[in-house]
Amino acid sequence: MARVISIANQKGGVGKTTTAINLAGSLAEHGHRILCIDMDAQANLTVGLGLNPRTIERSIANVLIDADVSLQDIVVPTQTAGIDVAPSDIDLSATENTLFSAIGREHALREAIGEWAGAHYDYIIIDCPPTLGLLTINALVASESVIIPVQTQYYALKGFNALVNVINQIRNRGLNSDLRILGLLPTFFDGRTLLGRDMLAELKSMGDHHIFENMIKQTVRLGEAPLVGRPVTTYATSSDAARAYRGLAREVMELG
Repeated sequence: MARVISIANQKGGVGKTTTAINLAGSLAEHGHRILCIDMDAQANLTVGLGLNPRTIERSIANVLIDADVSLQDIVVPTQTAGIDVAPSDIDLSATENTLFSAIGREHALREAIGEWAGAHYDYIIIDCPPTLGLLTINALVASESVIIPVQTQYYALKGFNALVNVINQIRNRGLNSDLRILGLLPTFFDGRTLLGRDMLAELKSMGDHHIFENMIKQTVRLGEAPLVGRPVTTYATSSDAARAYRGLAREVMELG
């Protein structure tokens, strides 16, 4: 069965989509079959894997609200070997309101993943929107674990506890009692600055959470890769960013 991992943080601009794409690319290099699910109406993951949301006939929005559309119906291959994507488009922005009145609304994505995707892939990576709303809750309910990218800047750390509270509520309400935080991923890290080092120290003091050793620095190559619709591991194979995400993938595989 596939390991289902959400990449979540309600703050935007912390590297969620970048991490989803490049973790997928790094895991695919090990021969794993990867499904990326784009749960953000901005569709950055969809674009970053080489698809145009404007040309997509059906997206994850259709799967969540239409019982006649299955996840298998919308999954498409990407130009990166081993990676398929369940794309998003602007229609997802209205899906949360539609789901709100649905029975079992928190379980829609988990039911959509079902046996087919669970058996067909080794890893399912879910890119969450920058909110703590119903779409993110669906992703967390469907996941066995969550990776939280945290930008090593002051304001980025302040909202961390809100996400942890939501995760605890999901566990305590029995929506997903086994959900665990796989680790915190420092992003935009600059160890040359006092602020970067101080924020990393504060991050390490925020509870008993695993901190991934392979911290992600902002690099030119990491910013360029989405423009060609590929992970940095295939776009700039020997770059620092590619090495960091390969290291993250090894950590994820070792954590089990």
